[in-house]
Amino acid sequence: MIKRNSFSSGTNVCAIVLFLVFSLAACKENPASAQQKNNSEKKQKAPATDLHTAALTGNINAVKQHIAAGSDLNQKDALGGSSPLITACLFNQKEIAALLIEAGADINFQNNDGSTPLHVAAFFCKPEIAKLLLEKKARKDIKNKYGNTAYETVTAPFETVKTIYEQMKQMLEPMGVQIDLAYIEKTRPLIAKMLQ
Repeated sequence: MIKRNSFSSGTNVCAIVLFLVFSLAACKENPASAQQKNNSEKKQKAPATDLHTAALTGNINAVKQHIAAGSDLNQKDALGGSSPLITACLFNQKEIAALLIEAGADINFQNNDGSTPLHVAAFFCKPEIAKLLLEKKARKDIKNKYGNTAYETVTAPFETVKTIYEQMKQMLEPMGVQIDLAYIEKTRPLIAKMLQ
């Protein structure tokens, strides 16, 4: 009888020790999960201002917060499927465009009509942004759904596209896009030269 109790006691002690070992092992933090925890703690929360609004208004702090929070830098807007980089190009926000590019935004992203940031910068005559995009190796050979490269959007005679600019002016100026037809007419050949 003593042997049986000793055996039972030994088995119980063994079981308790094994339970404690497994419990401690389960509680021990995995180095990989600790790293993930630290990374998630470092990640900031996205700001209340959405990324497209931040891009079009030039809200550098909100864009930086979106980048730090890991927001999708290529999220499409609901209207035309533009990325925040295309929005920054349209609204002539060079610093925002540079931040987005450096953070990994797709420099050749195509919106619903197939236009890239370079198409937009070229067509709306934003030479500094076009230069930035070219320096960052934006592709000049991408055609939009109308069959035009960025270069081809600025090579037609101005008189043939003037009505398009006038329509864009009516649509976009209430949103803050300045379209100066005289400036565009003068700048289109310079943009075309950059894109050759």
